[in-house]
Amino acid sequence: MAAEKGRTSPKAIKFLFGGLAGMGATFFVQPLDLVKNRMQLSGQGARTKEYKTSFHAVSSILRAEGIRGIYTGLSAGLLRQATYTTTRLGIYTILFEKLTKADGTPPNFFIKAGIGMTAGAIGAFVGTPAEVSLIRMTADGRLPVSERRGYKNVFNALFRITHEEGLFTLWRGCVPTMARAVVVNAAQLASYSQSKQFLLGLGYFSDNILCHFCASMISGLVTTAASMPVDIAKTRIQNMRMIDGKPEYRNGLDVLLKVTRHEGVFSLWKGFTPYYARLGPHTVLTFIFLEQMNKYYKLYFLDK
Repeated sequence: MAAEKGRTSPKAIKFLFGGLAGMGATFFVQPLDLVKNRMQLSGQGARTKEYKTSFHAVSSILRAEGIRGIYTGLSAGLLRQATYTTTRLGIYTILFEKLTKADGTPPNFFIKAGIGMTAGAIGAFVGTPAEVSLIRMTADGRLPVSERRGYKNVFNALFRITHEEGLFTLWRGCVPTMARAVVVNAAQLASYSQSKQFLLGLGYFSDNILCHFCASMISGLVTTAASMPVDIAKTRIQNMRMIDGKPEYRNGLDVLLKVTRHEGVFSLWKGFTPYYARLGPHTVLTFIFLEQMNKYYKLYFLDK
């Protein structure tokens, strides 16, 4: 049995498939990511565009910026997946297999959660520069033309941020980004594995795309509810400017306190619909792509 457990894809393939799965999903959900970021930043100032609902945001963006406008920041979204998702899913898969018993018994829920947190935190640190670029690029359209940063693509953003604000600005908001990743991955990766295990145990599902879809949708809902307050703190810190020589927010806790005090406690879940509409399909597509790549790699390379 132990020998059978050892017949898995190489570590490099696990990292590669994780990144490719996330990048493939990003092509479909980038517009939702943009809407989510815009809504999380609304309420910050009179000169910026405000959106009442997700539909209002989409219609306003299409009217003002056109079809291309809803894909603003796609290059940064792809780089984020190439760094963050490649790292987190690769590490998660490796740790999951190491902690699976020789007879094939998977780790329990709490171990899965711990693996998810570890993988998420490491992945978030690696992916923070792309995350900062993505937040700024997707937020730009809210500002008056004279105040926009106008990054051409993610590499232009990385270069200009480094040149204009210093190298360490690329890791601005790293702590809330890692905190968000801990919450997201504990919820997403563990709840996905647990949901899939539960559905298979019912006897009505087999290990196929339908099962992966249902498990992913459950996982996405759990993750959205758990991670939104941390996500809004991350978004606002990474997009903030200096006011009279001082940063708009001191840290993530300061964001949460100011949002709650000035905009109401439910504003911590502002943009819930586009967040879940983005996270749900992204979770579904990422895991479906990942499962299919693993399936065909095993079929054509490991079972020969």
